[in-house]
Amino acid sequence: MTITLNPDVLRHVVDVHCHPTDAGEVSQLAMDKLEITICAMSSMKSDQQRVAALAQANPDKVIPCFGYHPWFSHLIRLESTTSKEEHYRKLLLHDTAQTKLEEHTQIFNRLLPTLPDPIPLSEVLDELRSNLTMHPGAMVGEVGLDRVFRMPYDYFAEKRQLTPFTISLEHQLAILEAQVDVAVELKRNVSIHSVKSQQATLDLLRKLAQRHGDDWYRISIDMHSCGFSPETWRDTEKAFSNVFVSLSTVINHKHSSLTRLIDMCSPDRILAESDYNNVEMCTPQVLQIIELIAEVKGWRIEEEWVEELEEAKWGAVRRLAENWKRFKKGGHPPPTRTLSKRARKKQLLDSSSEAGSSQGGDGAP
Repeated sequence: MTITLNPDVLRHVVDVHCHPTDAGEVSQLAMDKLEITICAMSSMKSDQQRVAALAQANPDKVIPCFGYHPWFSHLIRLESTTSKEEHYRKLLLHDTAQTKLEEHTQIFNRLLPTLPDPIPLSEVLDELRSNLTMHPGAMVGEVGLDRVFRMPYDYFAEKRQLTPFTISLEHQLAILEAQVDVAVELKRNVSIHSVKSQQATLDLLRKLAQRHGDDWYRISIDMHSCGFSPETWRDTEKAFSNVFVSLSTVINHKHSSLTRLIDMCSPDRILAESDYNNVEMCTPQVLQIIELIAEVKGWRIEEEWVEELEEAKWGAVRRLAENWKRFKKGGHPPPTRTLSKRARKKQLLDSSSEAGSSQGGDGAP
């Protein structure tokens, strides 16, 4: 049973990841009834402007998020000179085993006429910059990596029939990296999808941290409906001071390690989300995960909101609200680097050598 919150408490709840425009137009009546703040994600070409319009109509309730989900990354081409057929053939057939080539080619030939002309990555990035510039509080999302997704014949069909085609990790990485680079450039936070891609995701985060240096830590990264193992998450939050985890019941309830992940997560790095595509369900769904987080963490759930309250007395909603403020603000300190035993030994030897040299000179002061 979902908890019920006092309206004064409820207005401090933030659903950090949902997809209200996925189901088409969102009624203004539903938005008027909404008592929480939502981060509305974009996924594909058609919903970038729907998200923008929703935020413009409801600026106090909606934080717009722009970007391309990995499920739609095949619709983006990296080489502007390739034709439509060349793009899709290279992306979908280049790794096909010889024993499957004839069958997959037939499927490809059936699928090709239904696919749109691919969008050049440069156009995607121009659109992303434009949307972020027009919406100063916007985030980048939903972007990411997915090693499980198989392309459907028709994504919008009521019952999707799947093709055998997956999208290469290399292609997904190129598109994700480019979008996150724009986020760093414009100092915007990012919501990342990572399914069966833990190592590739972490490798990319390390690469971006090294490339951007201090600028990397000016933004926050949310690992949405995080499927990392508790141990991997523990190492991740130690390695990156700007990476947060958000959880949902709709996705994370499938993971047997969910309560261990909540328990392992630092209390100041956890966020709540619904990941729902119906705005009327965002509130009950996000309250479900808040209730679970509170239970695992041993946090009380507030019956009323008290503005001036010492941290030791904060309830679950207050703690998550404060986490959201930190996430939204960004500007995280780079993590402390711990020297290895070999590096510490070398540092001591170098110090001893320098001390000996300074004492054994020719009488210079």
